[in-house]
Amino acid sequence: MAFTDDLQPTATALWDEIVAHPMVARLGDGTLDVEPFEYWVRQDYVYLIDYARVFAHGAASAPSLEQMGTFAELLHETVDTEMDLHRAYAAEFGISEADLEATDPSPTTRAYTDFLVRTAATGTFGELVAALLPCMWGFNETARRLEADGMPDDERYAEWIRTYAGEEFSELTAWCKELMDEVAAEAPATARERYRDRFVTSARYEYRFWDAAWRGETWTVDPA
Repeated sequence: MAFTDDLQPTATALWDEIVAHPMVARLGDGTLDVEPFEYWVRQDYVYLIDYARVFAHGAASAPSLEQMGTFAELLHETVDTEMDLHRAYAAEFGISEADLEATDPSPTTRAYTDFLVRTAATGTFGELVAALLPCMWGFNETARRLEADGMPDDERYAEWIRTYAGEEFSELTAWCKELMDEVAAEAPATARERYRDRFVTSARYEYRFWDAAWRGETWTVDPA
């Protein structure tokens, strides 16, 4: 059995929780207030910066030239294309580039990105892929489920769903799942358990990322 097939019941349970979260459910039906989504847009910009760093680590640690090239391309696309698209998308909510650059990471954003970068920097290549997979698989699954239920009237929310349910992102998700299966196929049982742990931790952070935006999460203590 492929590793991601073995992960499927765990992944499905995690995606079920994400799709049932009120932030995601209301995004899907178009009833979400704009404030929590604006929070999400800002935090996702901060997230993308460290997401790109994970791709850089992936290029450095990839065992083959083909994999190295793919991670290098993803780094380029994230820094030079996706972040520009994110700036344009944020502008639809009245969020300027200066606003995005001035965003401080929330506690959850900082914890999630620290986990990803630490895993990429100190773990194995397989652990890096496992930690990266929920961002792609989770977004794709969430968007596809929302799309199947019907698109919201708010075009800004519909655009989010189309982007992550679309062919390009679905192909990226399939690539990451296939890479995970390839790496895990040759790994001992102990390594596969580490991959599962990294996957579950990232998927839990994916849920917390939505939840933090829903709650408008802030630091509960400040320096004097």
